[in-house]
Amino acid sequence: MKSTSRLAVLLCAGALAAMAPAALAAPDKALEAKFDAMISPAEMDGWLKTMSAEPNHVGSPHNKANAELTLAQFKSWGWNAKIETFWVLYPTPRELALELVSGPGAPFKATLTEGPIPGDESSSRTKDQLPAYVAFQGDGEVTAPLVYVNYGMPGDYDALERMGVSVKGKIVIARYGAGWRGLKPKLAQDHGAVGCIIYSDPRDDGYSVGDPYPQGASRPPQGVQRGSVADMTTYPGDPTTPGYGSTKDAKRVARADAVTILKIPTLPISYGDATVLLKSLDGPVAPAAFRGGLGLTYHVGGTDAGQVRLKVVSDWSLKPAYNVIATLKGKERPNEWIVRGNHRDGWVFGATDPLSGHVSMMGEAKALGALAKAGWKPKRTIVYASWDAEEPMLLGSTEWAETHAAELKQKAVVYINSDSNGRGFLGVGGSHALQHFVNEVTADVADPQTAVSVRDRLRAALGVQAVEQPGNPRAVQLGRFAADPGRDLPIDALGSGSDYSSFLQHLGLATLNLGFGGEGSDGGVYHSAYDTYEHHTKFVDPGLAYSGALAKVTGRMVLRLTDADLPVQRYGDFADTVSGYLDEVKRLADTKRDEAAARKRLLVAGAYKLADDPLETRGDPPALAASPPLDFAPLDRAVTRLKASAAAFDHGLSARGGQLSPAQKRQLDAVLLRLEQRLTREKGLPFRPWYRHMIYAPGRFTGYGAKTLPGVREAIEERRFDDAATYIALTAEALSDYAAGLEAATAVINGG
Repeated sequence: MKSTSRLAVLLCAGALAAMAPAALAAPDKALEAKFDAMISPAEMDGWLKTMSAEPNHVGSPHNKANAELTLAQFKSWGWNAKIETFWVLYPTPRELALELVSGPGAPFKATLTEGPIPGDESSSRTKDQLPAYVAFQGDGEVTAPLVYVNYGMPGDYDALERMGVSVKGKIVIARYGAGWRGLKPKLAQDHGAVGCIIYSDPRDDGYSVGDPYPQGASRPPQGVQRGSVADMTTYPGDPTTPGYGSTKDAKRVARADAVTILKIPTLPISYGDATVLLKSLDGPVAPAAFRGGLGLTYHVGGTDAGQVRLKVVSDWSLKPAYNVIATLKGKERPNEWIVRGNHRDGWVFGATDPLSGHVSMMGEAKALGALAKAGWKPKRTIVYASWDAEEPMLLGSTEWAETHAAELKQKAVVYINSDSNGRGFLGVGGSHALQHFVNEVTADVADPQTAVSVRDRLRAALGVQAVEQPGNPRAVQLGRFAADPGRDLPIDALGSGSDYSSFLQHLGLATLNLGFGGEGSDGGVYHSAYDTYEHHTKFVDPGLAYSGALAKVTGRMVLRLTDADLPVQRYGDFADTVSGYLDEVKRLADTKRDEAAARKRLLVAGAYKLADDPLETRGDPPALAASPPLDFAPLDRAVTRLKASAAAFDHGLSARGGQLSPAQKRQLDAVLLRLEQRLTREKGLPFRPWYRHMIYAPGRFTGYGAKTLPGVREAIEERRFDDAATYIALTAEALSDYAAGLEAATAVINGG
């Protein structure tokens, strides 16, 4: 998996004070210069070539070899390292078939393998390579008519319903994009479909975007995007061990009862094969929004003109997941941990996703080990984690976090994550109290292409974007932030799609996720057999310059957090951000109320019938549930208290932090260590109690994309107004609890 768009930064309300806390006033620049001097992109290039040389999926021989290589390297660099093995349910294909058995173009059998690419030596190494498949779909064999459902998102099914097209008892074909892949078969299943096919349309990541590989970086006609379709928005990790570690002897839920495993067979295919299937469709011409980039007329199908046979049989055995866990023990505060992770497994070779980020982490670890051997001793304990089995559904990190949950809640100061890495601009998401810290660090690392700081390059890009997109309110507001050197650049909220999820959204630990991107192209080979060393070093990050830059940014964060005498957080940033989120959900409530009233008026007036083409069959959309008034007063009060407590803490730390005694500093750390956990509620979110954070969560219908104030926001979006009222109260309770923690920390600063 990988992070969301690198340039997507979330707007937050209010001015951001320029005054830095005392804790950030004097990083050890000499130590950081020594660290930088030991970061070698050339060495990372060598690791990348070795680790991506063979198929690297969970359970493959090369995956285990990479775990052993990583372990040996950590040990040679002076880390106390070990492999923690979990036994995870990970289905791999035994028998796959997809064929058009009747209708135009029949008979036709889809090619579920990816052939070698001229000039790409890695792509010819097909031994141990698994065919095109998705993990955690349902096994079965079905023959049924085909329906084209565009991206397969909720609005697409609404459009089909108005056209009188049902998917019940049929196989759907959807294109990648607009939402997480796992939602496509899940929504198809919910609408009564018996199977699902997903393809990559060239309008989104093929020849409409750029020249196909090997001439360019985009997806070639035979390229297939693999992935997991487990219902990750319910909970990640092993579907048979929800909420606890998947150890060898763990008690397991029966596969048939595991709610995150889908019920219908699903396969991904190439756009070369999808062309044949889409050409076989008749029925209404697809609406304009459904039309992709293939040279054909898109029809939605739904008739019995053609039949498709789909078969999936999987090996549902447990597979070993090898997490490499390495530790440098802190000399002063060994029970305070700075945890850093990147996954290591891929769908095939995994050069960009994830090894481009993993080799950055290895570079950091080697440099930190060398500093320790030369006499530097970290004040806090540093834990580096090379995760396995991320791609199927964050298995390795989730099982480790669930197994060590109690200890992590007691000791983990922060979790820092990276995943795939590209070229261009740094994207950072995470806990907004760390926003100023991120800005301070990125101001001190040079961009490898321009020699200005990483932060200043992003600031310039946002400024240009605002001028070039004057009709985009978000870009314009980001441009205002970028134009004011006294303001920090905002960081993103985190949804899901990488290994931070368990730490932030389940355990409630402060978290950051980092990666470069925006230049260089990896989307066209994402999760395919062409995500190779050759593709990455030619089209994504030649020379691994940005893997080196990522190591310098993330390693600097580790160094500063490890040795900080005082907290690096600035809580006013978090308070301002949450205030902005509250304004958004209030506007959303108004919008939903207006939508319901407007649709009611149009239905009463018969406007939809008058507006529709009389020669095309269309039904009226359903009426929308009226929106009752929502009482946001509890959230208003909680945010007001949060702003006041954050301002008092930030001012107190800046004014008196340097005067605190060692005992006060220890007491302050103890109060703040569990502060982020106060934002979780044991009840969790509706339909998915594993997700406990009241501020950040992946969306139920966005997957990777974040929803902020999720209990409230999604309830309003889905017109579950009783839930909205419940989660207004719960979220207010969490924010008030957080504010109380800040008030206790301020009392320590003030000598109380």
